[in-house]
Amino acid sequence: MEAAKAAGGDVLSECVFCGIDIERIIQQTDLMVAIRDLFPVTAFHTLIIPKRHVASYFELTDDELGQMHALLVTQREAIPRIDTTVSGFNIGMNVGEDAGQTIAHCHIHLIPRRKGDTRNPRGGVRGVIPSKQDYG
Repeated sequence: MEAAKAAGGDVLSECVFCGIDIERIIQQTDLMVAIRDLFPVTAFHTLIIPKRHVASYFELTDDELGQMHALLVTQREAIPRIDTTVSGFNIGMNVGEDAGQTIAHCHIHLIPRRKGDTRNPRGGVRGVIPSKQDYG
């Protein structure tokens, strides 16, 4: 994040992920941070975010991809220790405005799920297009 801030420029100065308050960071590596989502879908909804300002997952380096995965796994293991009702996860990423990306800084969502948190979870991430969630 500091490198992005130091780079300056209008885009970066407006990027909410380039200026994350250090107190929000729950875990980090040299290339990634993990924070709790400010607008969580469920309790402990976590975001894994590159420190480098990059819009798309497809622009990440191999090192960034490795560290993103490592933080994702670590948080996936930590969350059920904090909340034993967590029994599943959705992992999601929006790439591009037409896919729902509202912050042009790559980030992955780790959304804890609990039995009964929705009437019918079948189809999971297919629900981004509601008429396609049900296979029937």
